[in-house]
Amino acid sequence: MPKPTRTTALAALIASVLVAAGCASSGPTATPVPTPESAASDVQATLTTVVASGLDAPWSIAFHGETALVSERDSARIVEITPTGSVREVGRIDGVRGGGEGGLLGLAVHDGMLYTYATADDGGGVENRIERRDLLGEPGSLALGDAETVIDGIPAAGNHNGGRIAFGPDGMLYATTGDAGDRESAQDPDALSGKILRLTPEGAVPDDNPTPGSPVYTLGHRNPQGISWTDDGTMYASEFGQDTWDELNAIVAGENYGWPEVEGISGREGFVDPVQQWAPSAASPSGIAVAGDRIVIANLRGERLRIVPLADTATAFEMHGGENGEGYGRLRDAVVAPDGSVWVLTNNTDGRGDPRDGDDRILRLDLG
Repeated sequence: MPKPTRTTALAALIASVLVAAGCASSGPTATPVPTPESAASDVQATLTTVVASGLDAPWSIAFHGETALVSERDSARIVEITPTGSVREVGRIDGVRGGGEGGLLGLAVHDGMLYTYATADDGGGVENRIERRDLLGEPGSLALGDAETVIDGIPAAGNHNGGRIAFGPDGMLYATTGDAGDRESAQDPDALSGKILRLTPEGAVPDDNPTPGSPVYTLGHRNPQGISWTDDGTMYASEFGQDTWDELNAIVAGENYGWPEVEGISGREGFVDPVQQWAPSAASPSGIAVAGDRIVIANLRGERLRIVPLADTATAFEMHGGENGEGYGRLRDAVVAPDGSVWVLTNNTDGRGDPRDGDDRILRLDLG
């Protein structure tokens, strides 16, 4: 495991409980927020260590054994974090087209291969695609093999590209795709945009997908950017709403999550309501990780971690930490490390944040 290069005292830890609005025919309503003391009695979390710094618009963390690999959206670099916390370039992904929210996005590692989700050139146009490459060499001198296309032709745009990829407990590859600015496509079962996709590691459609021959696992998504699973196989996904509600959803094969017909909790037949929702100013959730009995959610605009107990997914604890109480800014990803801690990726150099010395960074979260 990489050793931290800098330890910082947690100067500000603000914990508060958010109780999600209930599902009612009249729609979501606001509820009171209990005191920080009540939250602290239920969960203890300290964000105490900077593992690495100096990253440029990082987007995703994936572990190859005990070695962390990180994608940089705009530079198209894959970097590894060395045991001393330094950043070493492993390689660059050819053909990546940065701009807006596009570029080199999600990473996943499976059977010694690195999977990448990227916005890329497509014969004069642009698309999102997933490729895989052998990881060659040993930690400290890793390199990338030749690219193999897993799936291509996923619609791309300046925003709403989705981009998170992960292998589920069933060994299948899952990918979140945004609506790429075409709202209605999220409801089109034949479109790849606005979906969660499920594929074999090679890119074939599994025989047990909801629709024979289709990679679509769920539909009705606007811009989902986080996926993770509990020990019993329950899948959760975070999703950017438009102006009203961001969401945490429990994902069930073949279901419709409503966009653009509904946003947030609606109670409308035929659509699955989120288990929790937040105003975008307090959220903009990206990467998520199930860590033990909690879901850890990294938030961009909200500049906070949100910790959701699996025992009651209608509640959450908010966590802001940093030197002098200023926080760490935008948070892009959260992933469970091999030692059980959670690594959190800041995202202040993506053009929408306020970079400070050392940005962007990987932080370590220890859940008590």
